[in-house]
Amino acid sequence: MKAAWTVFCKELIDALRDRRTLMMVMLSSVAMGPVLLVALSALVAQMEERAEQRQLLVAGMERAPTLRNYLQRQTYTIQAAPADYEEQLRKSRLAHPVVVIPPEFEAELARGESPLVEVVSSSANQRAQGGVGRVAQLLRGFTSEQATLRLTARGVAPALLEVLQVQDRDLANPQTRAAQLTGMLPFFVLMAVLYGALNAALDTTAGERERGSLEPLLMNPASRWALVVGKWGAVASVGMLIAVLSCFSFLPGQWLLRSESLAALFQYGLREAGLFLVLLVPLAAALSALMMAVAIRCKTFKEAQANNTVIMLGASLLPLMTLFNQEGEQPWHLWVPALAQTTLMNRVLKGEAFGALDALVPLAVSAVVAALCLAFVARQLKQAALR
Repeated sequence: MKAAWTVFCKELIDALRDRRTLMMVMLSSVAMGPVLLVALSALVAQMEERAEQRQLLVAGMERAPTLRNYLQRQTYTIQAAPADYEEQLRKSRLAHPVVVIPPEFEAELARGESPLVEVVSSSANQRAQGGVGRVAQLLRGFTSEQATLRLTARGVAPALLEVLQVQDRDLANPQTRAAQLTGMLPFFVLMAVLYGALNAALDTTAGERERGSLEPLLMNPASRWALVVGKWGAVASVGMLIAVLSCFSFLPGQWLLRSESLAALFQYGLREAGLFLVLLVPLAAALSALMMAVAIRCKTFKEAQANNTVIMLGASLLPLMTLFNQEGEQPWHLWVPALAQTTLMNRVLKGEAFGALDALVPLAVSAVVAALCLAFVARQLKQAALR
């Protein structure tokens, strides 16, 4: 243990000595999540602001005084659509859909017919497309009002057409609804841990081999396991440090949220940050050992970096399985590294509880992965010493 501690201190000092690289890793890994969270809140705030403005762009409003009366009673501000509204919608220069009134609107309405009113938008224009549902619901309200007036004029009770009453009941709690927007947080925290430990894992294995400092280190009387555990401890410590900073960086990030509704729904405090760390610390240790096992076989730093790209790609793609899986969470998710942590972190964001067994399964898997990878690294070092 004394030899392992000596190697640990040496490797940790080497990892912290490159301050420029460490600062870049911290800024890119730790600040990326809060920055995107603030950007998301700004987008939601813009959507809420457009909804509160209650503006409606209409082409040919002078042809429908009846519809104008209804819209004004709904406290909507009516604005004339520009002549080239189709071109502006295609180029995403217009943030609202356009209602197009036909020339014979009032005449058809007086004859009891159904005028064709178009709601023009573009699916490629996300800002305008977001308001299509609101405009369609507003026009359906006008249709319902006109139908009620027609039935009342003919002495028919409008309630006869309401065969049943439909009421929506949402089972999701506020935290679950907020998690639909903030579900990206576990992904960015996971990526922060990966990138945080990557440089240290490569430098302590392939980097030392490329510099020629690995062979003199193997000449020391310390056991191979002491060297491996010391190196792994330093790499894992850097990854865990990035995990701590990344998890707690979202706490001050909440102060910058521009959307009041998102700020009210997004409940991320010290408890959530602590649970994130409980899940991420074992994963950081396992990923550090895995990246060292991949890099120890390489002769140069660049080669190790290229080979570890597979790990980075796999760790980034596994959490995406929850997006494509329409059947919900499956028991086998907890047995897959990275996917298990993402699944449990999503539970934390949704306010759902998970038992000790749910946390022990990914912990055990991470321990097995770390042990196997460290044994492989020790074997590679033994072979290098024999050569």
